[in-house]
Amino acid sequence: MERIFIGVAWPYANGSLHLGTLAGCLLPGDIFGRYHRMKGNAVLMVSGSDEHGTPITLTAEKEGVEPKEIVDRYHEEHKKNLEELGIHFENFTRTSNEFHKNVVKDFFLRLYDKGYIYPEKMKAFYCENCARFLPDRYVEGICPYCKGKARGDQCEECGKTLEPEEILQPKCKICGGKPTLKETEHLFFKLSAFENKLMEWLKNKHYWRDNVLNFTLNLLKAGLKDRAITRDIEWGVEVPLEGYENKRIYVWFDAVIGYLSASKEWAEKKGMPDEWKKWWMEEAKHYYFLAKDNIPFHTIIWPAMLMAHGGLNLPYDVPANEYLTMSGEQFSKSKGIGIWIPNMLKKFEADVIRYYLSINMPEKHDTDWQWEDFVAKNNNELVAIYGNFIHRVITFASKNFGVVPPYTKGDDLDARTIEEIKNNFEEVGKAIEKCYFKEGIKRIMRMAQIGNQYMNRVEPWKLLKDDEERCKSVIHICLKIVKFLAVASAPYMPKTADKIWKMLGYNDSIHNRKWDEAYEELEENELQKPVPLFNKLNLDDIVEEPFSKLDLRVAKVINVENHPNADKLYVMELDVGELGKRRIVAGIKPWYEKGELIGKKIVLLANLKSAKIRGVLSNGMLLAADDGGKAVLLIANGKEGSRVYIEGIEGKPVKEMEYEEFRKIKMAAKGGKVEYKGKFLRDETGEIKIDGVVKDGSIIR
Repeated sequence: MERIFIGVAWPYANGSLHLGTLAGCLLPGDIFGRYHRMKGNAVLMVSGSDEHGTPITLTAEKEGVEPKEIVDRYHEEHKKNLEELGIHFENFTRTSNEFHKNVVKDFFLRLYDKGYIYPEKMKAFYCENCARFLPDRYVEGICPYCKGKARGDQCEECGKTLEPEEILQPKCKICGGKPTLKETEHLFFKLSAFENKLMEWLKNKHYWRDNVLNFTLNLLKAGLKDRAITRDIEWGVEVPLEGYENKRIYVWFDAVIGYLSASKEWAEKKGMPDEWKKWWMEEAKHYYFLAKDNIPFHTIIWPAMLMAHGGLNLPYDVPANEYLTMSGEQFSKSKGIGIWIPNMLKKFEADVIRYYLSINMPEKHDTDWQWEDFVAKNNNELVAIYGNFIHRVITFASKNFGVVPPYTKGDDLDARTIEEIKNNFEEVGKAIEKCYFKEGIKRIMRMAQIGNQYMNRVEPWKLLKDDEERCKSVIHICLKIVKFLAVASAPYMPKTADKIWKMLGYNDSIHNRKWDEAYEELEENELQKPVPLFNKLNLDDIVEEPFSKLDLRVAKVINVENHPNADKLYVMELDVGELGKRRIVAGIKPWYEKGELIGKKIVLLANLKSAKIRGVLSNGMLLAADDGGKAVLLIANGKEGSRVYIEGIEGKPVKEMEYEEFRKIKMAAKGGKVEYKGKFLRDETGEIKIDGVVKDGSIIR
């Protein structure tokens, strides 16, 4: 028995999970964990909601609420979605709880006492307009190395970590102004001290994926710099030293320690507080699953922190995936680009989603999500090959025999078929152990193809009349193949595997069985009535024009008041014609005086789900353009309540739209108008205008 530790990159609790997170780290980690549990290994798989850092505070500021409200909402949603997807953790926790904070502080103090954390003056961006130092994600600019988009401390395109003074053309994400560099004191981690140790540690990592190893070695060869581990921010883990009360431990240092804190918390919950040591201080292999933008934090920074701490196991493998993309763009919560898991789970079975992401997993290169291919693989593979074989076998066997029939009359074809099935089954296990999950699921589909070919060749429906003994033996072989398929599928499609297991007459869950039980002889179980495992999909029913779901209306501003609980928000009363009067909360106070707004005709998203914003119920959302951090209203001329539309797109507004669903609809402000897929928004009097001159931008709340 081996001990396997699995660390899955912590998803930010600033929005709904998207398929990129599922494909990049959650699904491969779960496949790997389920397999090793069935192999009889001791598995400790942990993760949780990453609830600190500026992505959280940015979302909170946009919504006009406290960060805790954001993280509480999305942590609960994440847990629910993970359960629905069949993602199983020994512990899925959160970084805002006191247990995690205490582990981080203890880790910090150990490194501080050993001299690996020290104070030093540094330059940080300060925004005069906002009168504050700007944490990394509050700054956007250009990467000096690849000229791609930089977001504070890292380039989105080349992945290189950056220091503030390196960023070209910096811009404050709050107000759009140009920040200046000012001196401030922060605490630094002595990362440079581990350059040689890391290089030595990597010498035997020949089994790592090429993209991970080469990326890491290139960063090391370029030289490591010490990194600040505190930031001027109010949301986060407190610094356990006097004089730093107004600073917080920075999220990259805090979050990776979560792997250790989640392990310790798991042991506490079990009532065995020292149990975590078996995975961290004794013989165990540590695997970390993440997307490629997280590589340096897991192959350089976290190993260096562990070396500095001492006595803890280093990563064994970091099988990072490339990106899942949509129309070539990386999925991103902050940009609103993605296919959101809550929406997917409303439409599709979890195992259908898991299958498609497994067969198209971005292991060696970016993979684009394509709806046509999703439908084709469901219909032509899951339904026509895999589901068809299992359904026809169970249907024939239960109808004609009721139980698993005995094997008494065989031939060479049976032996050759089972041997081929066993070979593919073994390859499934080898592929999973090497973290080649795409190859594993392909082998499973190949097993189903072999089963169909065997059944078509021996034609048991004919044997039933002419040679019942031989017919029973053939169906015995087919049911054996079904059993192999059930076990092999368990890591990939856990709910489907359980359904198959029940149809074979077993009363327990397949996840309580061992991997090698696939080789054991079939028991003479009473077969259960078969149920279809998958249903055909129709592309026309899936791919909808997202803009058609919007109920955009012309609305006249009739009153504006200050929000009672928020300095940057207005409470606005609107006349929406046939829809009556509406009250909304809008974050445009920094850019518009009350008097400027009265009488304006704006564009209202009337079917947005109502939400309380800082204690005031908002029934809709006005649309504005982002002009370098400044919100600029969209102005209409039509009658109050009249619709705003795009020519050529039929309006089919949904009754209620989630904010996350609206965010994925990409519109741009161009030339003083709002463009969507090459066409402009209109009301009955003409094109919607922007209140000012805007070169380009995107619709914001």
